[in-house]
Amino acid sequence: MMISYQLYSSRDAGAWEDTLNHLASLGYSYVEGFGGVYEDPHGFKALLDANQLAMPSGHFFPLTSFEEDFDKSIAAAKVLGMERLFCPAPTDEYRNGADLAAWKHLANRLNEAGKRVQGAGLRFGWHNHHWEFMALEDGTLPMQILLEVAPEIEWEMDVAWVVRGGADPLKWIADHKDRITTAHVKDIAPEGECADEDGWADVGHGVMDWPGLMAALEGAGVDLFVMEHDKPNDARRFAQRSLEAVKGY
Repeated sequence: MMISYQLYSSRDAGAWEDTLNHLASLGYSYVEGFGGVYEDPHGFKALLDANQLAMPSGHFFPLTSFEEDFDKSIAAAKVLGMERLFCPAPTDEYRNGADLAAWKHLANRLNEAGKRVQGAGLRFGWHNHHWEFMALEDGTLPMQILLEVAPEIEWEMDVAWVVRGGADPLKWIADHKDRITTAHVKDIAPEGECADEDGWADVGHGVMDWPGLMAALEGAGVDLFVMEHDKPNDARRFAQRSLEAVKGY
């Protein structure tokens, strides 16, 4: 099992050099990239190397990163040593009531992007939020459309967003264990707490049953677990407490 850290969690925490040094000092060996660290791939790779950190996965947004900007994205991924590339979210038009046809169109684009990325020797998948679990007019869930219409892409399951979308993550893990290869590990604060952090909590300090969820995910073959907090008021605290919690499971 690889335990990684989504660098988006530390986007407001100061210099990347300091962040990477701190993560390494805590015992992290892996980080997950996002758009904020791709401007100078060679320079960032040097920072990773200096801290003995690897970046096996990364987020590229929007999906046009694998269409119009395909060559640039693949080049950055290869310099940084990634193996798995994920599109982390739909664009705004899908977040505000897109219909069945629109989600099928997105799924077809993902399918084509996946073929291109795989053709370049890398892996490709989708990372969910809650929108994918909000039923369309006919009751269909967009996540089901994405998995069915793009049958060869991987799924990086953001488990807490599945919960916020009103779905049962254990059922989705059981039903789609052949697709889930990577998971985001984040926690949801008890109701009314952590309002300044959008209701998220450090892993192990919220309401999610992470020991049970990690057992289910590992049983499904997931081998990369990525710590993430969408809006921590103290990223260093989050990084430390979350790693300590997960190592105890």
